[in-house]
Amino acid sequence: MNWGTMMQQLGMGMLTTLEIFALTLVLALPLGLLVARGRMAKNPVVRGIVKVYISIMRGTPLMLQLIVVYFGPYLLFNTQISAGYRFPAVIIAFVINYAAYFAEIFRGGIESIDPGQYEAAQLLGFTKSQTFFRIILPQVFKSILPSVTNEIITLVKDTSLAYAIAVTEMFTLAKQIASQQASFMPYLAAAIFYYVFNWLVALVMEQIEKKMDHTGSKQRS
Repeated sequence: MNWGTMMQQLGMGMLTTLEIFALTLVLALPLGLLVARGRMAKNPVVRGIVKVYISIMRGTPLMLQLIVVYFGPYLLFNTQISAGYRFPAVIIAFVINYAAYFAEIFRGGIESIDPGQYEAAQLLGFTKSQTFFRIILPQVFKSILPSVTNEIITLVKDTSLAYAIAVTEMFTLAKQIASQQASFMPYLAAAIFYYVFNWLVALVMEQIEKKMDHTGSKQRS
């Protein structure tokens, strides 16, 4: 099998990988911020529930969480599982897993902000929501950007775990082609894809970080 034919076969798997990555990122980031707020809530019940959720998500393998989310409806409610549920199950498992990690990153960033900024914003007439979204959150995002970048790079690689419930993303197809052709080349193609993808992610995040540094410098001046 030539390189071009193999890449065409891997193409559909690449699209699935990109879908898992994009949907997880778009949904897990805002959910992570919401979870972080719950983790910092004054209500001890809410704070305790969120703390347990984060502990479970961070303390168990993502592959196990994928299996639980996929087979859970059948085991708990004896509900028939269709093949069409596989992809949604992947997204659900990835989102709740990464939201927990993002939540801890957000919490660390929020708690690092000087409390005096909240008081200053209150004196200027800002509401709590305005203070958080217009003053605190931009600073938080800037401080946590390196940690978020690391999690995003990990997410790119973790998409390969979707094979655990037979979702045919790129790595799954690479394994199938390698088995059929008795060749190492599909694995090499997959490795190149993951490397290039992560290189682009790191490049984009670096540009965002530079832009935020430039914007911050202009504001200070």
